[in-house]
Formats: sequence, structure tokens, C-alpha cells
Amino acid sequence: MTRTTISRTLAVTPRMEEAWQAMDACFGRFCLTAGVEALQAMMAADVEDLCGRRHARSPDRRGHRWGRTRGKIGYQGGKVDIVRPRVRDADGEEIPLPSWTAAATEDWLGKTAMNLMLIGVATRKIGRAVRLPDGPLPRVDGDGTSKSAASRRFVALSQQRLDEWLASDISPLDLLVIQIDGLHVAEDIVLIGAIGIDGKGDKHILGLVEGATESAAAVQALLDNLIERGLDPKVPRLFILDGAKALSKAVRATFGRQTLIQRCQVHKARNIAERCPKKHVASVRRALRKAWELDDAAEAERLIRDLARRMEKEAPGVSGSILEGLDEMLTVNRLRLPPELRRSLACTNAIENMQGTIRRVTRNVKHWRDASMALRWAAAGMLEAKAGFRRLKAYRQLPALRRALAEHHPRRLDLPG
Repeated sequence: MTRTTISRTLAVTPRMEEAWQAMDACFGRFCLTAGVEALQAMMAADVEDLCGRRHARSPDRRGHRWGRTRGKIGYQGGKVDIVRPRVRDADGEEIPLPSWTAAATEDWLGKTAMNLMLIGVATRKIGRAVRLPDGPLPRVDGDGTSKSAASRRFVALSQQRLDEWLASDISPLDLLVIQIDGLHVAEDIVLIGAIGIDGKGDKHILGLVEGATESAAAVQALLDNLIERGLDPKVPRLFILDGAKALSKAVRATFGRQTLIQRCQVHKARNIAERCPKKHVASVRRALRKAWELDDAAEAERLIRDLARRMEKEAPGVSGSILEGLDEMLTVNRLRLPPELRRSLACTNAIENMQGTIRRVTRNVKHWRDASMALRWAAAGMLEAKAGFRRLKAYRQLPALRRALAEHHPRRLDLPG
């Protein structure tokens, strides 16, 4: 909204005019100034609604004006003094103003503490990050701008987000794809997350568990949680995994041996490159990419087997890495999906991007006390990542995946229409 638009819709006070002039110097100061002005205007409207217009008789009035008092509302990790009007009824009891009640009870401090941490502000810096129109926020005992207050708020909010996700009903989601991947946050802490892609190409955070490794038991706990929350195991879906054997084992134990699994081609190429002599890495990558881009799965498999035979002569031992998981490596090719959709579903990029956000959010953590702490921070990162989710690039081609899944499991899915 521009200054001209606001001028046409609101009576701009001198104080707001000053705020506009100072906006370039500090946008946060303008936000607070305009916010206080707006709150004062809403409280004045509440008073008029309860008491009628000043100096006018109104048979419908429910109270009468009773002076003013000072109160505090949360703002950017601290408290701001606000002078607010008071209203009392005929019995002398104070009538709460709806606008003040909303501003005073909403957890502004907690929300801002989480936002500051998400952009990488350490808790010890929160006090320095806060600004008011006339300079730094006054530090008043008990105001809650301390490191411990911010940390407590963050713990509560991130735990709340995690609990909400782990208990939410996912049965209404028309999920065609589920991606599962592990994230190492510490030497002895691994988080295993899952996101889903629905029939419209929208992405959904599904779950998160902790395990010492990407073990079958940890993955099984994640899958059990998804089923308890409404994921129908009889509906065929494509699972995209990073290649850990425990992941495939748990998925097939839960959803059946015929479950379609696509091995992440990015992870696979990386694993092969790590075992390959440096002089062969580029040519091996080119050969794999050529095979993966083929529409004919049988021809793609032939090219990969030829590559393995050549590498057995050039670098003994690498061929085993090339052939390992070959069947799962070409699932999207066997489904005869359109090229653009095939590229989108051949890797775990969607969940990898979310994990990148989690890493950025947690970069200021120097010591992980326990897995619960890691889960809470990951929940905060997932919240940040969710805000940036974009629809799958090839979402218009997802009906082709739905048809392919129905053909693979004809008894398990009735196609709409």
C-alpha cells in the first residue's frame, strides 16, 4: 500500500506524517508508530461503540468513559507502554475493550522470538535487535527481553508446532508422492523427515522423528505415525528415498513388496562419484545422466550395465556401486512418465530444500542437549520452509503419475472419472 492510498483511506495525523518521513531511516520505527496509531483508533472505536459519541445521549450505550490508564503490549521481544481508555458499566465494573484484549493477550513476544531465531539472531542478541521510535528498547525487569525469556518462548512455540504436525489429520490429503530423507544434525542425532506431494502438486510437511541412525525402527516409527493420522496404506503412491536400505525395507514392510520406490538419482550419482577415481567422475556422470533421460527403461538399464562393465576394467569395485539399487534407480522411467515430471520425481530435491532451511535455522546452535531440542529446532525450520514451498514444476503432468500408479496396482486404486 502506498502513501497516497493510505492518505485517501485514513486521516493521516501529524505523527503518522513524521513516521512516513522517517521510514527510510528505520522501517521498524514506522511499523511501531503506525501500529500504535491504529490500535489507538481501534480502542477509540470500541469506546464509542460501548458509550456512544462523546457529549451525546444514547439509549443503547452499555457503559460510560472512565479515564485512561497505562498498559503494556509485546513488540519485537519486549514491551511497549500504551495509554488506553477505560470504560465501566452501570455497576462500576470495567468493560474490557476487544481491541486492547486482542493486542495484550496475543503472544507477540513469542512469535517475534521465533522469527528472530529463524533469521539467525542468537538469543543473547535479541535485546540489541529490538528498536523503538526513539532508540533502543528500555530494559525493564520482568519485561521478558532476556535471553532466557526468548529461549523459553522459542521452546514453547517450536514444541507446539512439532506437536501439531505429529497429531494433524492427513487423511484429506490426496497424496501421490511421499519423500523421506534423513538429516544429520549432530554426530549421534539423525532426524528423519517426510513430505508429501498431492495431486495438484502442492507440498505438505508430514512428519519428523529422531533416530541415532536412519534405522528401520526409526523409519517404521515415522510410517506408523503417518498411518495413525490417516494415511491409507492401501492407496498406491510413489516413494522417493535417498537410498538408505533401512528406508526401503521399512516402506515395503508397511505398504507391501510391490510398492513403487524411486531411488534419488542425485544421491546415487554422488555416492558413485565418491568411489570413483577423479579422472573418471565427469564421464561417469555424463553416462548416468544420458541413461536417466531415456524414455525406454530397458535401454537405460542396458547403458548403465555397459557403464558398470567398462568401469570394472578401469576402476575395479566401482561397478558394484553403479549396479547397486539399479531397479529402484529407474522406477520413473518404467512408469513411462513425461520427461519434465520424470526429472521432478527422480530425486528428493523437495525435502532436501526443506533440510537446507533447517540447517540455516540451526546454524547458531553450538551444542545439542538432546534429541528433543533438535526436533524442536527442526520444527521451527520446517515452519520457515513451509512458507516458501512452491508447487511442483511439472504439476500439470501429475495425472500421468496417477494413471501409472493405477496400472501398477489395478486393485488398489479407483481412478476418478
